[in-house]
Amino acid sequence: MTKILVCGAGGFIGGHLVRYLMSKGHSIICADIKPKEYWFQYFEENQNFSVDLKNYENCLKVSDGAEFVFNMACNMGGMGFIENNKAECMLSVLINTNMLRACLFNKIKKYFFSSSACVYNSSKQAKNFIPGLKESDAYPAQPEDGYGWEKLFSERMCRHFSEDFKLDTRVARYHNVYGPMGTFDGGREKAPAALCRKIIYAKKNNLNEIEVWGDGEQTRTFMFIDDCIVGTIKIFENNSSDVFNLGSDEQVSINQLIDIVEEIADVKLKRKYLLNKPKGVRGRSSDNSKIFKELNWSPSISLKEGLEKTYKWVFDEISSGENSRKFTRF
Repeated sequence: MTKILVCGAGGFIGGHLVRYLMSKGHSIICADIKPKEYWFQYFEENQNFSVDLKNYENCLKVSDGAEFVFNMACNMGGMGFIENNKAECMLSVLINTNMLRACLFNKIKKYFFSSSACVYNSSKQAKNFIPGLKESDAYPAQPEDGYGWEKLFSERMCRHFSEDFKLDTRVARYHNVYGPMGTFDGGREKAPAALCRKIIYAKKNNLNEIEVWGDGEQTRTFMFIDDCIVGTIKIFENNSSDVFNLGSDEQVSINQLIDIVEEIADVKLKRKYLLNKPKGVRGRSSDNSKIFKELNWSPSISLKEGLEKTYKWVFDEISSGENSRKFTRF
Protein backbone atom coordinates (compact mmCIF):
# COMPACT_ATOMS: atom_id res chain seq x y z
CA MET A 1 0.00 0.00 0.00
CA THR A 2 1.34 3.40 -1.04
CA LYS A 3 0.59 6.68 0.75
CA ILE A 4 -0.48 9.32 -1.77
CA LEU A 5 -1.38 12.98 -1.31
CA VAL A 6 -4.04 14.40 -3.66
CA CYS A 7 -4.15 18.20 -3.66
CA GLY A 8 -7.50 19.55 -4.81
CA ALA A 9 -9.16 16.31 -3.68
CA GLY A 10 -12.47 18.07 -3.12
CA GLY A 11 -12.69 19.15 -6.75
CA PHE A 12 -14.06 17.41 -9.83
CA ILE A 13 -10.97 15.62 -11.19
CA GLY A 14 -9.42 15.29 -7.75
CA GLY A 15 -12.45 13.50 -6.35
CA HIS A 16 -12.51 10.97 -9.18
CA LEU A 17 -8.75 10.44 -8.82
CA VAL A 18 -9.10 9.76 -5.08
CA ARG A 19 -11.83 7.19 -5.74
CA TYR A 20 -9.63 5.45 -8.34
CA LEU A 21 -6.53 5.38 -6.13
CA MET A 22 -8.55 4.01 -3.23
CA SER A 23 -9.86 1.21 -5.46
CA LYS A 24 -6.23 0.19 -6.01
CA GLY A 25 -5.66 -0.16 -2.27
CA HIS A 26 -3.62 2.98 -1.64
CA SER A 27 -3.71 5.10 1.51
CA ILE A 28 -4.83 8.61 0.58
CA ILE A 29 -4.24 12.03 2.09
CA CYS A 30 -6.79 14.52 0.74
CA ALA A 31 -6.37 18.30 0.80
CA ASP A 32 -8.60 21.05 -0.56
CA ILE A 33 -9.27 24.70 0.25
CA LYS A 34 -13.03 24.17 0.33
CA PRO A 35 -14.80 23.25 3.59
CA LYS A 36 -15.28 19.48 3.62
CA GLU A 37 -19.06 19.75 3.28
CA TYR A 38 -18.52 21.24 -0.20
CA TRP A 39 -16.16 18.58 -1.56
CA PHE A 40 -17.70 16.83 -4.56
CA GLN A 41 -16.66 13.43 -3.21
CA TYR A 42 -15.68 12.85 0.40
CA PHE A 43 -14.32 9.59 1.79
CA GLU A 44 -14.28 9.48 5.57
CA GLU A 45 -11.63 6.76 5.84
CA ASN A 46 -8.96 9.03 4.30
CA GLN A 47 -6.91 11.73 6.01
CA ASN A 48 -8.86 14.83 4.98
CA PHE A 49 -7.56 18.39 5.33
CA SER A 50 -9.43 21.59 4.54
CA VAL A 51 -6.47 23.96 4.11
CA ASP A 52 -5.18 26.69 1.81
CA LEU A 53 -2.27 25.16 -0.11
CA LYS A 54 -0.96 28.55 -1.17
CA ASN A 55 0.58 28.52 2.32
CA TYR A 56 3.94 26.74 2.59
CA GLU A 57 3.36 25.48 6.12
CA ASN A 58 0.13 23.82 5.02
CA CYS A 59 1.96 22.15 2.13
CA LEU A 60 4.53 20.80 4.55
CA LYS A 61 1.80 19.52 6.87
CA VAL A 62 -0.28 17.61 4.30
CA SER A 63 2.71 16.12 2.42
CA ASP A 64 4.40 14.82 5.58
CA GLY A 65 4.53 11.03 5.35
CA ALA A 66 3.39 10.83 1.72
CA GLU A 67 5.39 9.02 -0.95
CA PHE A 68 3.73 10.53 -4.04
CA VAL A 69 1.84 13.76 -4.73
CA PHE A 70 -0.82 14.57 -7.32
CA ASN A 71 -1.36 18.34 -7.53
CA MET A 72 -4.82 18.92 -9.00
CA ALA A 73 -5.41 22.10 -6.96
CA CYS A 74 -5.98 25.47 -8.60
CA ASN A 75 -8.51 28.28 -8.76
CA MET A 76 -10.29 27.71 -12.04
CA GLY A 77 -13.55 27.24 -13.90
CA GLY A 78 -15.05 27.69 -17.33
CA MET A 79 -14.22 30.52 -19.71
CA GLY A 80 -16.51 32.96 -17.93
CA PHE A 81 -14.59 32.48 -14.70
CA ILE A 82 -11.01 32.49 -15.96
CA GLU A 83 -11.49 35.55 -18.19
CA ASN A 84 -12.92 37.57 -15.30
CA ASN A 85 -10.60 36.35 -12.52
CA LYS A 86 -7.10 36.49 -14.01
CA ALA A 87 -5.30 37.55 -10.82
CA GLU A 88 -7.10 34.93 -8.72
CA CYS A 89 -6.15 32.24 -11.23
CA MET A 90 -2.52 33.33 -11.25
CA LEU A 91 -2.31 33.12 -7.46
CA SER A 92 -2.50 29.34 -7.89
CA VAL A 93 1.19 29.53 -8.77
CA LEU A 94 1.76 29.66 -5.02
CA ILE A 95 0.19 26.22 -4.64
CA ASN A 96 2.56 24.60 -7.10
CA THR A 97 5.60 26.55 -5.91
CA ASN A 98 5.11 25.79 -2.23
CA MET A 99 4.09 22.20 -2.85
CA LEU A 100 7.28 21.62 -4.85
CA ARG A 101 9.30 23.09 -1.98
CA ALA A 102 7.46 20.89 0.51
CA CYS A 103 8.09 17.83 -1.66
CA LEU A 104 11.83 18.46 -1.46
CA PHE A 105 11.70 18.87 2.31
CA ASN A 106 9.56 15.76 2.83
CA LYS A 107 11.50 13.70 0.27
CA ILE A 108 8.54 12.92 -2.00
CA LYS A 109 9.39 10.27 -4.59
CA LYS A 110 7.31 11.64 -7.49
CA TYR A 111 5.19 14.75 -8.14
CA PHE A 112 2.38 15.14 -10.69
CA PHE A 113 1.20 18.56 -11.90
CA SER A 114 -2.11 19.03 -13.72
CA SER A 115 -1.59 21.62 -16.43
CA SER A 116 -4.00 22.78 -19.12
CA ALA A 117 -4.47 23.25 -22.83
CA CYS A 118 -4.76 26.95 -21.97
CA VAL A 119 -0.93 27.08 -22.10
CA TYR A 120 -0.97 26.90 -25.91
CA ASN A 121 -0.01 29.83 -28.11
CA SER A 122 -3.25 31.68 -28.86
CA SER A 123 -2.07 32.66 -32.35
CA LYS A 124 -2.32 28.98 -33.31
CA GLN A 125 -5.95 28.85 -32.18
CA ALA A 126 -7.44 31.69 -34.21
CA LYS A 127 -9.50 29.54 -36.61
CA ASN A 128 -12.24 26.93 -36.29
CA PHE A 129 -11.35 23.24 -36.59
CA ILE A 130 -7.61 23.69 -36.28
CA PRO A 131 -5.10 20.82 -36.47
CA GLY A 132 -4.40 19.21 -33.12
CA LEU A 133 -2.00 21.13 -30.91
CA LYS A 134 1.29 19.34 -30.35
CA GLU A 135 3.13 19.68 -27.05
CA SER A 136 5.76 21.86 -28.78
CA ASP A 137 3.08 24.38 -29.81
CA ALA A 138 3.18 25.99 -26.36
CA TYR A 139 6.26 27.92 -27.51
CA PRO A 140 6.90 30.67 -28.35
CA ALA A 141 4.74 31.47 -25.34
CA GLN A 142 1.45 33.30 -25.79
CA PRO A 143 -0.95 31.39 -23.51
CA GLU A 144 -4.41 32.24 -22.20
CA ASP A 145 -4.01 35.40 -20.13
CA GLY A 146 -3.96 34.75 -16.41
CA TYR A 147 -4.84 31.08 -16.01
CA GLY A 148 -2.75 29.92 -18.98
CA TRP A 149 0.32 31.87 -17.89
CA GLU A 150 0.09 30.38 -14.40
CA LYS A 151 -0.06 26.85 -15.79
CA LEU A 152 2.84 27.40 -18.19
CA PHE A 153 5.01 28.96 -15.50
CA SER A 154 4.20 26.09 -13.13
CA GLU A 155 5.20 23.59 -15.81
CA ARG A 156 8.59 25.30 -15.96
CA MET A 157 8.86 25.16 -12.18
CA CYS A 158 8.39 21.38 -12.34
CA ARG A 159 10.99 21.10 -15.06
CA HIS A 160 13.60 23.10 -13.17
CA PHE A 161 12.94 21.35 -9.86
CA SER A 162 13.66 18.12 -11.75
CA GLU A 163 16.83 19.53 -13.30
CA ASP A 164 18.21 21.34 -10.26
CA PHE A 165 16.95 19.28 -7.31
CA LYS A 166 16.32 15.87 -8.96
CA LEU A 167 12.66 15.82 -7.92
CA ASP A 168 10.87 13.34 -10.19
CA THR A 169 8.00 15.26 -11.83
CA ARG A 170 5.24 14.52 -14.34
CA VAL A 171 3.04 17.01 -16.22
CA ALA A 172 -0.22 16.50 -18.15
CA ARG A 173 -2.01 19.16 -20.17
CA TYR A 174 -5.73 18.52 -19.73
CA HIS A 175 -8.11 19.36 -22.56
CA ASN A 176 -11.65 20.19 -21.33
CA VAL A 177 -12.44 17.39 -18.90
CA TYR A 178 -16.14 16.77 -18.21
CA GLY A 179 -18.44 14.20 -16.63
CA PRO A 180 -20.63 13.46 -13.58
CA MET A 181 -19.97 14.74 -10.05
CA GLY A 182 -18.66 18.13 -11.09
CA THR A 183 -19.82 21.73 -11.36
CA PHE A 184 -22.83 22.44 -13.56
CA ASP A 185 -23.95 25.82 -12.20
CA GLY A 186 -22.71 28.77 -10.19
CA GLY A 187 -20.33 30.32 -12.74
CA ARG A 188 -17.41 27.86 -12.76
CA GLU A 189 -19.00 25.21 -14.96
CA LYS A 190 -17.63 24.30 -18.40
CA ALA A 191 -19.53 24.00 -21.67
CA PRO A 192 -20.73 20.34 -21.54
CA ALA A 193 -22.22 20.62 -18.05
CA ALA A 194 -23.54 24.14 -18.67
CA LEU A 195 -25.32 23.10 -21.86
CA CYS A 196 -26.78 19.99 -20.21
CA ARG A 197 -28.16 22.23 -17.47
CA LYS A 198 -29.60 24.79 -19.88
CA ILE A 199 -31.29 22.17 -22.04
CA ILE A 200 -32.68 20.32 -19.01
CA TYR A 201 -34.17 23.51 -17.58
CA ALA A 202 -35.59 24.50 -20.97
CA LYS A 203 -37.26 21.13 -21.36
CA LYS A 204 -38.59 21.05 -17.80
CA ASN A 205 -40.00 24.59 -18.06
CA ASN A 206 -41.35 24.25 -21.61
CA LEU A 207 -39.01 26.91 -22.97
CA ASN A 208 -38.07 26.94 -26.63
CA GLU A 209 -34.73 28.78 -26.42
CA ILE A 210 -31.33 28.59 -24.71
CA GLU A 211 -28.55 31.15 -24.49
CA VAL A 212 -25.20 30.35 -26.11
CA TRP A 213 -22.00 32.27 -25.43
CA GLY A 214 -20.46 33.44 -28.71
CA ASP A 215 -21.71 32.39 -32.12
CA GLY A 216 -21.46 28.67 -31.40
CA GLU A 217 -18.84 28.10 -34.09
CA GLN A 218 -15.84 28.04 -31.75
CA THR A 219 -14.42 24.50 -31.57
CA ARG A 220 -13.04 22.31 -28.78
CA THR A 221 -12.30 18.72 -27.86
CA PHE A 222 -13.82 17.28 -24.68
CA MET A 223 -12.45 14.37 -22.63
CA PHE A 224 -14.65 12.24 -20.37
CA ILE A 225 -13.49 11.97 -16.76
CA ASP A 226 -12.89 8.18 -16.88
CA ASP A 227 -10.45 8.59 -19.78
CA CYS A 228 -8.81 11.46 -17.90
CA ILE A 229 -8.11 9.31 -14.84
CA VAL A 230 -6.68 6.40 -16.87
CA GLY A 231 -4.48 8.79 -18.86
CA THR A 232 -3.33 10.56 -15.72
CA ILE A 233 -2.12 7.29 -14.20
CA LYS A 234 -0.38 6.36 -17.48
CA ILE A 235 1.54 9.63 -17.45
CA PHE A 236 2.35 9.35 -13.74
CA GLU A 237 3.71 5.82 -14.05
CA ASN A 238 5.79 6.36 -17.20
CA ASN A 239 9.55 6.89 -17.03
CA SER A 240 9.68 10.21 -18.87
CA SER A 241 9.36 13.67 -17.32
CA ASP A 242 8.19 15.08 -20.67
CA VAL A 243 4.93 17.03 -20.85
CA PHE A 244 2.02 15.11 -22.40
CA ASN A 245 -1.28 16.21 -23.90
CA LEU A 246 -4.22 14.47 -22.29
CA GLY A 247 -7.40 14.98 -24.25
CA SER A 248 -9.71 13.82 -26.99
CA ASP A 249 -9.12 14.52 -30.67
CA GLU A 250 -12.88 14.48 -31.43
CA GLN A 251 -13.14 18.17 -32.31
CA VAL A 252 -16.62 19.73 -32.42
CA SER A 253 -18.12 23.19 -32.54
CA ILE A 254 -20.27 24.38 -29.64
CA ASN A 255 -23.25 24.20 -32.01
CA GLN A 256 -22.44 20.55 -32.71
CA LEU A 257 -22.10 19.94 -28.98
CA ILE A 258 -25.58 21.39 -28.50
CA ASP A 259 -26.90 19.15 -31.29
CA ILE A 260 -25.65 16.07 -29.42
CA VAL A 261 -27.16 17.12 -26.09
CA GLU A 262 -30.46 17.98 -27.80
CA GLU A 263 -30.53 14.51 -29.35
CA ILE A 264 -29.95 12.96 -25.92
CA ALA A 265 -32.72 15.11 -24.43
CA ASP A 266 -35.03 14.51 -27.40
CA VAL A 267 -35.68 18.21 -27.85
CA LYS A 268 -34.89 20.95 -30.38
CA LEU A 269 -34.40 24.50 -29.17
CA LYS A 270 -33.74 27.92 -30.64
CA ARG A 271 -30.38 29.46 -29.83
CA LYS A 272 -29.85 32.99 -28.63
CA TYR A 273 -26.23 33.85 -29.30
CA LEU A 274 -24.61 36.22 -26.79
CA LEU A 275 -21.71 37.69 -28.73
CA ASN A 276 -20.49 39.85 -25.84
CA LYS A 277 -19.82 36.90 -23.51
CA PRO A 278 -16.37 35.34 -22.92
CA LYS A 279 -15.68 32.67 -25.53
CA GLY A 280 -11.93 32.04 -25.48
CA VAL A 281 -9.88 31.05 -28.51
CA ARG A 282 -11.60 30.24 -31.79
CA GLY A 283 -10.44 26.65 -32.06
CA ARG A 284 -8.60 24.11 -29.90
CA SER A 285 -7.87 20.41 -30.34
CA SER A 286 -5.49 17.90 -28.78
CA ASP A 287 -2.83 16.14 -30.82
CA ASN A 288 -2.48 12.74 -29.13
CA SER A 289 0.26 11.28 -31.31
CA LYS A 290 2.93 11.54 -28.59
CA ILE A 291 0.95 9.91 -25.77
CA PHE A 292 -0.32 7.19 -28.10
CA LYS A 293 3.16 6.40 -29.43
CA GLU A 294 4.99 6.51 -26.09
CA LEU A 295 2.33 5.39 -23.59
CA ASN A 296 -0.16 3.57 -25.82
CA TRP A 297 -3.02 5.73 -24.56
CA SER A 298 -6.00 7.08 -26.47
CA PRO A 299 -9.47 8.02 -25.24
CA SER A 300 -11.97 5.15 -25.25
CA ILE A 301 -15.23 7.01 -24.56
CA SER A 302 -16.89 8.90 -27.40
CA LEU A 303 -18.31 12.37 -26.87
CA LYS A 304 -21.86 11.07 -27.35
CA GLU A 305 -21.38 8.32 -24.77
CA GLY A 306 -19.80 10.68 -22.25
CA LEU A 307 -22.50 13.30 -22.72
CA GLU A 308 -25.21 10.70 -22.18
CA LYS A 309 -23.71 9.87 -18.78
CA THR A 310 -23.19 13.53 -17.92
CA TYR A 311 -26.70 14.54 -18.98
CA LYS A 312 -28.25 11.80 -16.85
CA TRP A 313 -26.27 12.84 -13.79
CA VAL A 314 -27.10 16.56 -14.19
CA PHE A 315 -30.75 15.67 -14.83
CA ASP A 316 -30.89 13.59 -11.65
CA GLU A 317 -29.24 16.37 -9.62
CA ILE A 318 -31.68 18.99 -10.89
CA SER A 319 -34.66 16.67 -10.43
CA SER A 320 -33.61 15.96 -6.83
CA GLY A 321 -33.77 19.67 -6.02
CA GLU A 322 -30.08 19.78 -5.16
CA ASN A 323 -27.36 21.70 -6.96
CA SER A 324 -23.69 21.32 -7.85
CA ARG A 325 -22.56 22.29 -4.34
CA LYS A 326 -24.05 19.07 -3.02
CA PHE A 327 -21.34 16.62 -2.01
CA THR A 328 -21.35 12.84 -1.86
CA ARG A 329 -20.09 11.24 1.35
CA PHE A 330 -18.79 7.67 1.26
